[in-house]
Amino acid sequence: MKVGYKLAAESFGPGELIRQAVRAERAGFDFVEMSDHFHPWLDNQGHSPFTWTVLGAIAVKTERIGLVTGVTCPTVRYHPAIIAQAAATLALVCDGRFTLGVGSGERLNEHVVGPGFAGSVRVRHEMLREALEIIRSLWRGGYRSYEGKHLRLEDARVFDLPEEPPLIPVAAGGAASARIAAEHGDGLFATEPKPELVRHYREAGGSGPCYAEVPMAWAADEHTAAKAVLETSRWAVTGWKVMSELPDPANFDAATATVREEDILAQFACGPDPARYVEAAQRYVDAGFDHLVMQNAGPDPDGFIDFYERELDHRIRALEPS
Repeated sequence: MKVGYKLAAESFGPGELIRQAVRAERAGFDFVEMSDHFHPWLDNQGHSPFTWTVLGAIAVKTERIGLVTGVTCPTVRYHPAIIAQAAATLALVCDGRFTLGVGSGERLNEHVVGPGFAGSVRVRHEMLREALEIIRSLWRGGYRSYEGKHLRLEDARVFDLPEEPPLIPVAAGGAASARIAAEHGDGLFATEPKPELVRHYREAGGSGPCYAEVPMAWAADEHTAAKAVLETSRWAVTGWKVMSELPDPANFDAATATVREEDILAQFACGPDPARYVEAAQRYVDAGFDHLVMQNAGPDPDGFIDFYERELDHRIRALEPS
């Protein structure tokens, strides 16, 4: 079991994210995971720094902790050649501690550039397959060209390559994307405790690590924790089909106007009781995930890290499938 800490790039500026990553390393987390967004989910979150700059700074301020993108879309806002170069450079800077989590993206972040965001999930999956083929090709060294249905590459070479390329877990929300993770990736990435996702991945030949984000919110009392989630992270209860389609924070604000505190409590482990958090993590372990990301949406990140170090680390690492 590996346990990670989610850096909430939509809620904190770059300096604070770097500080939290250093604190997470001291607390014993195995890795930090950071989303790769252009926009926050809601305007009142107030942040969305450039992920690759922040991770580079974290790399030089830490010694042991792994770095993971959770996740990067290498098809629209970025060309896969740029991600191949960025990931190779970061792997060198952090001495091989980097893992490139990828996915087919959200309209929220990808529509901001000229070509826009494909309306069809099938097309997005085709693009992701091509992007992974391009990244793998460039990581083999030498000049490479590629002529795909959606993406092209012409006489490109990444000159600075690590001895071992980063692992690439692929985000999945269903059987088709789990198959892409098995056929083109090195692991699985998910946000829901669905055992069928891991099953689809394994049945398609996937044998790598399975990452999942566990929603939680620490505060000294349950109401304060749930209120913080309601204010800044209520988008998380909408589900992936909504989260991937809405184009900007104003739409997420409107779409979540009717979310109630009880809806938050049904999905997030909230408050000071360690048993709630262990129970939430157990659902993901039972579903087959072995890399759990603690995604704290509470109002006090330092309080959560202290709570994790004191009350949760040994309990969560000891979990086994029921």
